[in-house]
Amino acid sequence: MLNRKKVAISVGDLNGIGIQLALQNHNAISQVVEPLYCIDSVMLERAALKLKLSIPSTFNTVKKIAPTFDIEAGRVSKESGAYAYASFKKAVALAKEKEVDAICTLPIHKKAWEEAGVTYKGHTDALRDFFNADAIMMLGSKNMYVALFTEHIPLQDVAENITEKALTKFLVDFYHTAKPSSTVGVLGLNPHAGDDGVLGDEERIIEKSIINATQILYEDYPDLLTKKDTLFTKPLVPDVAFTPRVRKNFSYYVAMYHDQGLAPLKALYFDEGINVSLNLPILRTSVDHGTAFDIAYKGAKLNHLSYLNAIGYISKYTT
Repeated sequence: MLNRKKVAISVGDLNGIGIQLALQNHNAISQVVEPLYCIDSVMLERAALKLKLSIPSTFNTVKKIAPTFDIEAGRVSKESGAYAYASFKKAVALAKEKEVDAICTLPIHKKAWEEAGVTYKGHTDALRDFFNADAIMMLGSKNMYVALFTEHIPLQDVAENITEKALTKFLVDFYHTAKPSSTVGVLGLNPHAGDDGVLGDEERIIEKSIINATQILYEDYPDLLTKKDTLFTKPLVPDVAFTPRVRKNFSYYVAMYHDQGLAPLKALYFDEGINVSLNLPILRTSVDHGTAFDIAYKGAKLNHLSYLNAIGYISKYTT
């Protein structure tokens, strides 16, 4: 296939299932992208030997990026955490240098990063710092995507973080980078979306932010005003927003907090979901699952759909 995008793939925690996914799906993804794996030949050979898998001849890798170590299936270690972080940083560097068109990240273990002295809680936190940008976490599949206004913060802190200025900017940035082709469903925070203030008044902040963002976007995209497109809904009642009758109207949602958006998403599309980092100068996608230490290197049959979808998103994405 001509004009395949070049994709740097960070291999994640080598004590987990990421490298098995990479090896077993190389031929499939090579049909749509040109992958470059951020792993050195020594660690690749160790992993492949342990997995009893052959290494495809076109499995292109990088030179040494971190100290080698003995792979210990299913174990949290600072060595595997350090290697996973180095692999990720290499992928980002390749994207910054425009040697690749995008990056795809395989799963890390946050505790292993911590043991390796990495202060970031995950890929998205690190990307915000690397690019000094307000990266947006969006998860989903071709059927439905959910962007998270707040992410990994305690539930008790969510309400105070919903401010007009922050949410307005979030909605504008989200629209610019997600490029939704239809109205975005914006969730309220409280039960019944506040019931006109009876159950909370955060929805008034959300609604004002929607008005602000819409005005800004109409200025940015005059054609939308001509078409009289509705860019965002008013705050939706959260407990009915994902029912079949309502869901059929939306491809994109904005959730106010982590579980509000991800609990229904994973109930509906767990096996196929991906993670996309929006509002960055590079495109990054990821699988939406963890390292699966319990089945790593045990000959388990893996579900490859999330990884294939993460690569597929890159191959179809247009700037």
